[in-house]
Amino acid sequence: MSRIGKLHIAIPAGVTVEQKDNVLTVKGPKGELKQTLNPDITVEIENNEIKVTRPNDERESRAQHGLYRALINNMVVGVSQGFKKELEIVGVGYRATSNGQVLELALGYSHAIYLKMPPEVKVEAKSERNKNPLITLESCDKQLLGQICAKIRSFRKPEPYKGKGVKFVGEVIRRKSGKTAAAK
Repeated sequence: MSRIGKLHIAIPAGVTVEQKDNVLTVKGPKGELKQTLNPDITVEIENNEIKVTRPNDERESRAQHGLYRALINNMVVGVSQGFKKELEIVGVGYRATSNGQVLELALGYSHAIYLKMPPEVKVEAKSERNKNPLITLESCDKQLLGQICAKIRSFRKPEPYKGKGVKFVGEVIRRKSGKTAAAK
């Protein structure tokens, strides 16, 4: 039995879960999410708990079992608590400003980068004196949030010599010594 798949998902107060024709809809205070389910996977909703089961022990069924349980759990957590990611911009002259749902990045290129956020994602950029600019992204959809963070990070990945670029808060960059260390 899948270790993740066999765990029950508790439905918190204020969250409603409905299933209709292989589409699971989860509504809560932070938003509404929908997920199309594999017809082989059965989802039972009872006593404020969601139980995910599979028909057999074939390899594909075992993989789908854990996957759909994790997706449903992320939906429930997302609509009740939400997800939050923070990105830090390291580098002289690198800036980030948010104007509504548009994020403007100055990352050392000859032009500014404008990124329009989907309506499900809230963006906030903070710049304090003598501190690196921070971009805070919040959403109920974990997958969409991760995809947008990866897109922002891809504009200027942190380089190993000076550590300049866009990185997650708390991410450790493996640093390399430059030419001077090799010449000695």
